[in-house]
Amino acid sequence: MQAFYADHFVLPLPTGHRFPMAKYARLRERLAAELPQVLLREAQPASDGELALVHTPAYIEAVHTGTLSSAAQREIGFPWSPAMAERARRSVGATVQACRQAMHGGGLAANLAGGTHHAYADKGSGFCVFNDAAVAARLMQAEHARAHRARGMLRVAIIDLDVHQGNGTAKIFAQDDSVFTLSLHGAKNFPFRKEPSDLDVELADGCGDAEYLESLEWALEELERRFEPGLVIYLAGADPHEGDRLGRLKLTFDGMEARDRRVMDWAWSRRLPLAFVMAGGYGTDMEATVQVQMNTYRTALAYQARWQATTALDVTAATARPATRWHNAAP
Repeated sequence: MQAFYADHFVLPLPTGHRFPMAKYARLRERLAAELPQVLLREAQPASDGELALVHTPAYIEAVHTGTLSSAAQREIGFPWSPAMAERARRSVGATVQACRQAMHGGGLAANLAGGTHHAYADKGSGFCVFNDAAVAARLMQAEHARAHRARGMLRVAIIDLDVHQGNGTAKIFAQDDSVFTLSLHGAKNFPFRKEPSDLDVELADGCGDAEYLESLEWALEELERRFEPGLVIYLAGADPHEGDRLGRLKLTFDGMEARDRRVMDWAWSRRLPLAFVMAGGYGTDMEATVQVQMNTYRTALAYQARWQATTALDVTAATARPATRWHNAAP
């Protein structure tokens, strides 16, 4: 299974900044040491044209040139720097590459970062500069249209299980019925002004494993009733975990793993390619956040093995079919 990273572009954040930038490199270190089946690949940056599938040219230019206003930088939560702009592009690029790999390489692929769902078309917010899932969804649709003109629009389900509502993503696709946005999130958590997704499930502070998983089950059933996707982009936020500083929910490690397993099983049972991104995670202990993410990768590897086994069976079945024999008519 391939996973794409850009953690070597480190933002020069002020001392005491609450964003845990070090978690990305730590996740990559642990994946390399403990899960060598995850093939780590450096992410390529998204181009201006790719970003423009979602974002306004003026906003793309402001991020590129460092002309974001002070207010815009405060809303994003990061001071502008060349590394900030490059990392934002590569975070999008990683999700684009993961989607391509999932669709054309068989099954599942990942971005070690991503999940920047608070970014709108014309602005960033909440530690999100460009909206990686939105750009990737639109680009996969464009590539699918070029390759399969007679097959219709690629329909994409964005399953957002970060603890914070995906307001930017919801706004971007508000009038687009080819993308279904599903968000399970804390009702009283950021953002305090939420945008309506296609399906929002609000959870009370202190929500634990049983209630969360029951809500997720209902949401997946409702998604299936209302929409038939060809690709799933899954925001596997670590912040619903009980150890998260910002999450306010109470999911255990087992509950988080059950969540991942249910989403991946839902996609697998429908043979839907799935790209997953890590989204939020602000554990009081950073290692707890990374452990949640490691568990996500272990679960994903199990489902990737199913994809590989199925592909092998399909190839075997195809080669076992008797060849058609053509006989020339007698002269």
